[in-house]
Amino acid sequence: MTLTMTRSGRRAAHGAPAARWRSRKIQGWLYAAPTAVIVGVLFVAPLVLVVWMSLNRWPLLGGATFNAPDNYTKIADNPLFLDAVLFTLKYTAITTVLLSGVALGLALLVQERRPGIGFFRTAFFLPGAVGFAAAGLLFYGMLNNDFGPIDPMLRAVGLTTEPVKWIGTPSMALFSTIALVIWRFAGFNMLILLTGLQAIPTEVYEAARSDGAGRWQIFTRITLPLLRPTLALMLILSVTGSLLAFDQFFVFTNGGPDNSTVSMVMVVYRDAFFRFDLGGAAALSVVLLVALVGLNTLMMRRLR
Repeated sequence: MTLTMTRSGRRAAHGAPAARWRSRKIQGWLYAAPTAVIVGVLFVAPLVLVVWMSLNRWPLLGGATFNAPDNYTKIADNPLFLDAVLFTLKYTAITTVLLSGVALGLALLVQERRPGIGFFRTAFFLPGAVGFAAAGLLFYGMLNNDFGPIDPMLRAVGLTTEPVKWIGTPSMALFSTIALVIWRFAGFNMLILLTGLQAIPTEVYEAARSDGAGRWQIFTRITLPLLRPTLALMLILSVTGSLLAFDQFFVFTNGGPDNSTVSMVMVVYRDAFFRFDLGGAAALSVVLLVALVGLNTLMMRRLR
């Protein structure tokens, strides 16, 4: 009888942790369930729908008919596709380099604590709080040749003698859009880099200075290597945002002049809501998504 009671006690002792583990597992699933539902409804379901749409002839009105892989094979026949790809890659390269340089410069400028540095950090970050559509309209109003203040200011100081076609030529439209993006996102990227800079131990800098290292040596051999994970995050966000650029071109240049600032996402938008070819637009979206995933994976491996 004593032996039986001992075995029962052992089973109870072993069963209690297992029951607690199952209870915690159920609690974990319950905590994760709301997020899983949101991700499923807002991401997984639309993604599955887009893939299915890309395999069908899907007009804006009327029923869908399966036509795979016609939507993918006719992508190359789109008159704007190749030009949009080349323009988007060019815009992404220029924007990423300039935006990263400006953001890093601002982060280094406000890295050290000194009187009034909080004001400058806030001032640099404030444009990031402005909506992209509002920022596009703001730049459009400032650069407008009829009522914008920029042209009169340039003529007043003698830099120009006639109105500048800020969005009247392809090169100036690209330049103006890049200026808009840098103004809008430099402060946000500065904040990301500032977080990484403040995570670098000050003892490392002190040891380098005691060994006679100059500012350039400290920057290239300490700051940049230790900032590499943060730089990787910023670059991935910048490249992804640039490849998915839409608002700045739709609001600011409307793809002009002569379709010279049409991005890949604008081609998707025009196929869907101007040509009413939702299946073709979905196919373009899938191709863009696959390219983004591949590029981000490559960047993470190279920058890790």
